[in-house]
Amino acid sequence: MVGAAYRRTLLKVSGEALMGDAPYGIDAETVARIARQIQAAQQEGIEMAVVVGGGNIFRGSQASAAGMDRATADYGGMLATIINGLALQDALEKIGVTVRTQTAINVQQVAEPFIRRRAIRHLEKGRVVLFAAGTGNPYMTTDTAAALRAIEIGAEVLLMAKHRVDGVYDADPNKDPNARRFERLSYMEAISRRLEVMDSTALSLCMENNLPIIVFDLGAEDSIVRAVRGERIGTYVGSEQTVQAGV
Repeated sequence: MVGAAYRRTLLKVSGEALMGDAPYGIDAETVARIARQIQAAQQEGIEMAVVVGGGNIFRGSQASAAGMDRATADYGGMLATIINGLALQDALEKIGVTVRTQTAINVQQVAEPFIRRRAIRHLEKGRVVLFAAGTGNPYMTTDTAAALRAIEIGAEVLLMAKHRVDGVYDADPNKDPNARRFERLSYMEAISRRLEVMDSTALSLCMENNLPIIVFDLGAEDSIVRAVRGERIGTYVGSEQTVQAGV
């Protein structure tokens, strides 16, 4: 093994990434493949936490746009992330990975409540910790939850695993064949250019706490391992100093 470049990481997996080629829901083989990637990354010697999204099942912003009360819609989205978390938990346990799922809203029959010190202790014992239900608050995205949890547990990097997008572009690469991918970006450049790294609240949290972000495509079999090894993959987003230094 080459060895990991980070001691502790947080991986954000979007709900869409769990669909595979299906139009909706959870594709079992895709979830199993993601689980194998997480296991391989953990075997590099890192402590791994994961935040899961819920857009493959229910997206609060879309339900709100259709007329549903926004807070109620967002709680529905939080429940969707718990379903995804349980699916990923099951896939990880089937290959021998010890997992603890923690949720930001109380569903104690199926998962632990989020307790920061307990989560850190799980990581120290070599367990993968899955964080579900976002931050537990409406109007907050799972991107914001990922940034917040990463900072709370002392992660050294936030890995943003995308679905069929291999980094940050200056336009939608699925619509514009001339879209240019950035290899490195500063926080301020990403914010000022309104690039779709993550929502602005999440990006500001990362900037204020100097948490680097790596945006990459989850589709490749070894993409998570390459990211934790510190290989050049996707787009690196960090402080002006680290971007200029090429760190």
